[in-house]
Amino acid sequence: MPVQYTIRAEVIDLRNDTPQQADLFLVDSNVWYWTTYSRADFADTRPRTYQINDYPLYISKALSAKSALLRCGLSLAELSHLIEKTELEIFARTSGFDKKKKKEFRHNNISQRANVVTEVQTAWDQIKSMSQMLEVKIDETTTNAALSRFSTQPLDGYDLFILEAISRAGVVKVITDDGDYVSVPGIQVFTAHPRVITAAQSQGKLVSR
Repeated sequence: MPVQYTIRAEVIDLRNDTPQQADLFLVDSNVWYWTTYSRADFADTRPRTYQINDYPLYISKALSAKSALLRCGLSLAELSHLIEKTELEIFARTSGFDKKKKKEFRHNNISQRANVVTEVQTAWDQIKSMSQMLEVKIDETTTNAALSRFSTQPLDGYDLFILEAISRAGVVKVITDDGDYVSVPGIQVFTAHPRVITAAQSQGKLVSR
């Protein structure tokens, strides 16, 4: 059953948008993954063509326009998880290794672990060269605010804290393929996600600038 998105954010189809020098964007983890990890297309669940084409292209345009891009430290956790998962899938296909044995892959295959580390470090170094750090302070106040948001907006744990961070920093523009973000009022979601764009258009929340 397709996801039924209730759009509360403003949605911008980034395929039809031109980044501006005054823009300040938070870049979501998946966008960093498709932009900086060279083997993303070798995952068992292959990225869609628009994901590996449209997002890296928009990031390139934003950099050329001298837009400011922000990274979040929590994205390193998500990025490392995605890269390790993909490297495990690649190794399993080429060697017959059981991809369900993630702990064995991590601890018993020293050369493969070194390769995962190199891939994560390479991707993160690229991200650091393109962006500024958005600090996330996970204290009692932030945790309580995230829990309150959790009751009204369908977001996962990482996104709850990232949204608290951008809220405190006054950042409203988010480049993401994650449809969960459209449930958040007061932000602008820059996306190429077809179903999100269709839902936003039908609900009068698709905007251009």
